[in-house]
Amino acid sequence: MLNLGKKNVLGILIDAVDYEAAVSFVFECARQNRGAMISALAVHGVMTGVLDPEHKFRLNSFDLLVPDGQPVRWVMNWLYGTELRDRVYGPELMRRICERAAREGVSIYLYGSTKPVVTSLAESLTKTFPGITIAGSEPSVFRELNLDEKAALQQRIQLSGASIVFVGLGCPRQEIFTYELRGSLSAPVLAVGAAFPLLAGILSQAPPWMQRFGLEWLFRLIVEPRRLWRRYLYLNPAYLVLVTLQRLGLRHFSPQDRPPAKDAPVG
Repeated sequence: MLNLGKKNVLGILIDAVDYEAAVSFVFECARQNRGAMISALAVHGVMTGVLDPEHKFRLNSFDLLVPDGQPVRWVMNWLYGTELRDRVYGPELMRRICERAAREGVSIYLYGSTKPVVTSLAESLTKTFPGITIAGSEPSVFRELNLDEKAALQQRIQLSGASIVFVGLGCPRQEIFTYELRGSLSAPVLAVGAAFPLLAGILSQAPPWMQRFGLEWLFRLIVEPRRLWRRYLYLNPAYLVLVTLQRLGLRHFSPQDRPPAKDAPVG
């Protein structure tokens, strides 16, 4: 188990952890009925915080931010010599947590995506991990929740008795959602994004060799060009330039920033 603490990557505090440490943290929180905010960040997730001071504040408030993308892992190794041997990929992290949850009788809650996706995900998890307890599941409403809706959602999740909550809303909506539910749930909340459609068998996954060489972004771009081309055309090169500036000491990225002005989750 490897946990070298938080490392500053462009002002975002990413945890230098492996799968074992991340899973152990989640189950420690679940056993203690302790709320915690966890997210798996690839380059896009990091850059959302770099470009938005308020979102940087949110991200750096998370208890655990794991290096979801290979380029994030490589940069942590380059900047800090962490010698991380693998990334902590959101869908794989969710799979490992569900496997252990089924084995140990720990219940989960699924929130996000569309009704067909979340329904298929629940069915897929039940087949893949016999005995898993899904305390509740519901799709996103794809709009900002008012205060009454937010309170009702918190109550539904809390009363379900779920020990672990998974949120799949896409970046950065899922991190905003998780941040704005902070302190209201006695369970760890994991923002895992594409894990929902991937584990549901609806979204194709990049071949292992593309994942290993950090080319998953290219696979996703080929699959969803109209939705993703702007993200990868601008953010990936910007990430490389800024990381190089940080490595050479030509630019300092502070993890400090201002808190968000509003507090209404987008569900």
